[in-house]
Amino acid sequence: MAKTNTTELLEALAAEIGENVYIDIAKWHLYLSDAKLHTVVAEQVYPLITASKPVEEEEVIQALESIRVKIGGGRRELPLIDLLPLQCQVNLVDILEKYQRDM
Repeated sequence: MAKTNTTELLEALAAEIGENVYIDIAKWHLYLSDAKLHTVVAEQVYPLITASKPVEEEEVIQALESIRVKIGGGRRELPLIDLLPLQCQVNLVDILEKYQRDM
């Protein structure tokens, strides 16, 4: 990967997350890039890949729980974790592990 610039790395991470992770609503898949959530997720999980320890699934889940998604025109907010299928959580952890290895 060899991206030394933090901004470039964050943008690349956000793009990969946006293309591979989606929220599932009534069996409709809305990718995080389309939902404009990919950058927010990347910013929240970026510290996990720069840490000196391996990415832990529990920390990723905590980051996803902290991201609130407005639904119904803002009448309610749900944690992002509640909208992601389990496979997308696994995909996100895999992406983060790959980025951490390649840094």
